[in-house]
Amino acid sequence: MIGRRAKKTESLLGKCHFCKGELADELVNVDFRWGRKLKVIRSVPARVCRQCGEKYFHSAVYKSMEKLVTSRAKPSARVMIDVVQFKKAV
Repeated sequence: MIGRRAKKTESLLGKCHFCKGELADELVNVDFRWGRKLKVIRSVPARVCRQCGEKYFHSAVYKSMEKLVTSRAKPSARVMIDVVQFKKAV
């Protein structure tokens, strides 16, 4: 039973839930929204689908991102972005 459960977990971590593409370990940048806050978190370990780009995070990594966003940690950089309102399809 344990072997069967381990094999099922392994297959879930090796294939994309959406397109069934192969996953690879990468460090990614994450645009993380928490309420009205938006922070970019750099170099986050993730499993990324090689086909569609979907990102998967270990639960401990996600919890760490939540703590970073809600903390008063000093940002390592700041960026200014333009915000535009969508009106209608062209």
